[in-house]
Amino acid sequence: MGFYLWVGDGLAWAQGTYEYRPMGTAVISASDLFRRRDFDPRRKVRSPARSAQFLGQFASLGHVNVHLQKRRSVGQIGNLRPIGNRPSRSLRRAS
Repeated sequence: MGFYLWVGDGLAWAQGTYEYRPMGTAVISASDLFRRRDFDPRRKVRSPARSAQFLGQFASLGHVNVHLQKRRSVGQIGNLRPIGNRPSRSLRRAS
């Protein structure tokens, strides 16, 4: 599997391949996450806008979604929590 990711103008584009076969291109809101069903090689999706920023190639859809989550700040989207296993200061016990 392999995915190419672009972000711009509030949208995220991903183009995927699976065992050297195209999965197709999917476009979602930049505040959402990609799902396997978003990709369909028969669906024609316009290529990313020229203003879109290429973010790289990723090994799995999970990696794409983690990267999208890391790009967001906690204050922008309602109930998103920071990624990681370290609790916030208010939750840490004082020693």
